[in-house]
Amino acid sequence: MARIGWLETFWLARCSQPAGERAVHRAVCRRRPRQILELGLGTLRRTERMLRLARRSGGAAVHYVGLDRFEGRLPLDPPGATLKEAHRRLHALARVQLVPGNVDTALARLCNHLGVFDLVLVAAEVDPRHLERSWFFIQRLVNADTTVLVETADGRRSGTVWKSIDKRRVDELAAQAIHLRAA
Repeated sequence: MARIGWLETFWLARCSQPAGERAVHRAVCRRRPRQILELGLGTLRRTERMLRLARRSGGAAVHYVGLDRFEGRLPLDPPGATLKEAHRRLHALARVQLVPGNVDTALARLCNHLGVFDLVLVAAEVDPRHLERSWFFIQRLVNADTTVLVETADGRRSGTVWKSIDKRRVDELAAQAIHLRAA
């Protein structure tokens, strides 16, 4: 696969569609992450673009961990790739580890083995109930230098926006998750 050039980098960060994903592309350009965690992969379009941007600098290989329901999607869930399709499409872009299932149970199984990530993405398609329980585990996978982006519905338009949250907010969400468990 050809390396991504400066023109395509500019286009992805400033002109690509959907416009809400430009924040993800800019974060990748600015941060140049080597360890990426994505909760909710969807159709893989965003993931493929992001991984192509992340590897553009050469250097060390990108380690990507993606958690998604894959074949376990519910009828009301947005469309997405199968596990086999995701492996086939992402294998050449990074060292890929794909984990099927709900994000809370998948993170509970894996978080002690993953280490700290440079970039964490939480897609809007992730079930909010499972995400609430996941923050306790996400807290263990991030540090003050980690960029955490959470996709939310854009109230002004029909699309979504990616908003950055800092380590302090991740800690607050993790504390709420602990209180949910105790209740």
